[in-house]
Amino acid sequence: MADIFGTLGPACYGREILKGMFSMGMTGIRINLSHIMLADCAEKIRDIREAAAEYSIDPKILVDLRGPELRIGKLHEKMILAEESEISLGTKGIPVDEKIILNIEADDEILLDDGKILLKTLSKDNSFVNCRVIRGGELSSGKSIAIVGKTIDMDTLTKEDIINIREAVKLRISGVMQPFVRNTQDLINVRKALDEAGGSNIKIYAKIENSDGVRSVKDFFGYCDEIVIARGDLGNSMPLWELPAVQKKISLICRENNVPFMVVTQMLSSMEHNKIPTRAEVSDIYNAAADGAASVMVTGETAIGDYPVEVIRYLANTVKTAEK
Repeated sequence: MADIFGTLGPACYGREILKGMFSMGMTGIRINLSHIMLADCAEKIRDIREAAAEYSIDPKILVDLRGPELRIGKLHEKMILAEESEISLGTKGIPVDEKIILNIEADDEILLDDGKILLKTLSKDNSFVNCRVIRGGELSSGKSIAIVGKTIDMDTLTKEDIINIREAVKLRISGVMQPFVRNTQDLINVRKALDEAGGSNIKIYAKIENSDGVRSVKDFFGYCDEIVIARGDLGNSMPLWELPAVQKKISLICRENNVPFMVVTQMLSSMEHNKIPTRAEVSDIYNAAADGAASVMVTGETAIGDYPVEVIRYLANTVKTAEK
């Protein structure tokens, strides 16, 4: 059976909730290190293992590194960006890396928080960019930022990633998820860091999140242990209606080459606040499993949602049905 992954977060902190999730078929869990350090999660990792042991499960624990993903800096408080309002990025507004400012040009479209918020560039100075809010929403610190149609060259691993990789070895983490894999060198760099830290047994999950990754996916075979079709940022890199075809294409390439792959993002998004999923969501899960996915994963549904145990029940049972 495919692996069933949840994501750790406030909604599933505590051994009893974790036990419920494992009882429903969860086989592993993801820890997102975008906003925290792995050393701070040691007690929660003990809870995960003890909860899984109740059902004789040896859980796969994955850590999602920061990698070359672009994020906004720290805000003093959450911001509400109203449609048609104007906002600045950089020294006079929302803090962002100077590399982002350098790469923004007039009329560029800018996506914040996995595309929930859309900005359009009005004007630019050396240290800031003025934008109009096309699609508004609430924005908090550390959310993703992307310039539509552009790739900004960033280091494979951050300083925090190197520290977290060393901690991953100490805490016996199963695998690391590398975001925004662009080329084989990214994966070589991750493997080198793992090996130097004594983590040669830790698996690498290569996240396909942009057009560079889609074009190069065959090149990654042999340099990673599993391909991750990460539909959040991947969907931001293309018209959304093209995403299903790209998912099918990657699934087919992986299946033909006997390479395991995972499908993730918004699989049961409505269940963050609803106790039952939509028909479209269970169909999406079914199709991913029928296409041969070795793993499926939910993120916010178990990290911050209202029904983490029920989410796993629907996810696992739909996969089981597809595999029959």
